[in-house]
Amino acid sequence: MSSDVLLEEFEVLESIYPTELSKLSEKEIRIEVEPEEPAENLDPLLLALNVVYPDEYPDALPELSLEATEGEITDEEVADLLDGMRTVGEENMGMAMTFTLVSHLREELSALVRKREEQRSHEESEKERLALEAEEARTRGTPVTLDSFKVWKANFDKEQARIREREEDEKVRGLTPKERDEVKKLSTRLSGRQLFERNKDLATSDDSLLEEGTVSVDVSQYEREAIYEDEEDADQVTFSDSD
Repeated sequence: MSSDVLLEEFEVLESIYPTELSKLSEKEIRIEVEPEEPAENLDPLLLALNVVYPDEYPDALPELSLEATEGEITDEEVADLLDGMRTVGEENMGMAMTFTLVSHLREELSALVRKREEQRSHEESEKERLALEAEEARTRGTPVTLDSFKVWKANFDKEQARIREREEDEKVRGLTPKERDEVKKLSTRLSGRQLFERNKDLATSDDSLLEEGTVSVDVSQYEREAIYEDEEDADQVTFSDSD
């Protein structure tokens, strides 16, 4: 390789990449490369391309390596990019190829960031879809079965009982001590319906409610006496002379 040929290529590259190119030695350069079309919604991606020229260049491929100076790139992505540049280099064997390699790399980086953007958009859409399905499932509720209704009813009754108890406590709290005693007596006195509900056999068993000192009463006897008294009153009706 003629050093003049390589120097001439360096001069062209320096004019194209005045701030991106760094000459490391007589046979090695470093060029910072970014995508032709930077991603709008992703972090910037900037790579450093190291090129080492063999003595046989341009009839032999230069040694190429990549590293990220800004952003992230995987080893697999680096390997794919290098393979693509080597293929382009083989197609341009015998000619100054550095500019062509850099141009190809920029195009591939643009394709890479587009792929990342599409993947990110897909992930966001999938996340939104899952969130929507979860919200629909939450608002739709769960099907009601007999067992689930029983559980709900038991919890509902307990809650209502707690509410009533709390309301009663609030009412009693505002009463005088005497009024509280009266409320307490009334609350312990059962109504006829409460007695009936407490003992389902009341309708068929008179003995179930009898306590010590209780007298059994024949209601039919009172009914007959009432009818007899009505008849006597009817017989005793008198009319005055004025009628």
